[in-house]
Amino acid sequence: MSAAAGSASDRPLAIAITTGEPGGVGPELTAAALAAARERWPSAHFTVLGDRELLTARAGGAWPAAIEIEHHALAVPAQAGKLNAANGRYVLGLLDAAIDGAVSGRFDAIVTAPLQKSTINDAGVPFTGHTEYLAERTNTPRVVMMLAGTGERPLRVALATTHLPLKDVSSALSIDGLVETLTIVDHALRAHFGLAAPRILVTGLNPHAGENGYLGREEIDVITPALERARARGIDAPGPYPADTLFQPRYLKDADCVLAMFHDQGLPVLKYATFGEGINVTLGLPIIRTSVDHGTALDLAGTGRADPGSMIAAIDAAVTMARHKRSA
Repeated sequence: MSAAAGSASDRPLAIAITTGEPGGVGPELTAAALAAARERWPSAHFTVLGDRELLTARAGGAWPAAIEIEHHALAVPAQAGKLNAANGRYVLGLLDAAIDGAVSGRFDAIVTAPLQKSTINDAGVPFTGHTEYLAERTNTPRVVMMLAGTGERPLRVALATTHLPLKDVSSALSIDGLVETLTIVDHALRAHFGLAAPRILVTGLNPHAGENGYLGREEIDVITPALERARARGIDAPGPYPADTLFQPRYLKDADCVLAMFHDQGLPVLKYATFGEGINVTLGLPIIRTSVDHGTALDLAGTGRADPGSMIAAIDAAVTMARHKRSA
């Protein structure tokens, strides 16, 4: 190993954190979570991207010691609980800086606090969400959204489609697309989560997984052929299972992930089980990105009552995934 390679592998893990919507809970959750992260990951280096004055104020006037702030100035002063489209480009600028740093190798992973999509759109920038924007900025043709709980055997749910109207889901599913999605999930579980032989349970699209074609043919024409092709590649992906009965301990006890066909098929179950302690991970990117499993919580911003549990879990996951990637 060269000296340069050795120094890169020996340096502390560098984690960037974007603080998201300035009117939301992101700034204060970041401060609270980092107070815990310093003790959990003393050898990691954390860089927080945001307005220094805002972050210090939301941290109660005292920013956590030894945590670097990369200052990005607000366009206009932010008020807790209030949205202002004038700061939409500020929020996007934080994300751009973190992505650029991760792509260049400056950061080993990025953690994103929640943002408000409407604020960015109101600022004149078309924006669907973190997942789609990350894919576009890194020139990644396909990414996969996965939400996960915590613990030794966490519930993980990945999505075959993300932010689409329900009427568009069927036409968005294809054999090639599902095989590619399963390949991304399988690779990520191996490379970033340390699972040697991941098992991915796959839902059907229709009620009762189509009832042998009586309730829809997507299972017969698209999902089953995709699973057969994926299994031929060595991916352990049984299914398709009816989504209304799959999420039971007797099925999930031997599963590492569930692939659901659309956003509100799998995520309500996961969020019911893990909300406030779960994480969102974007799979398939050339960089590592984790996030909280909730929104901006404008009603809690500035009150000191927001729970940092999900942000702590997102930071933990980012560090753990970066360690697996570095050791691979």
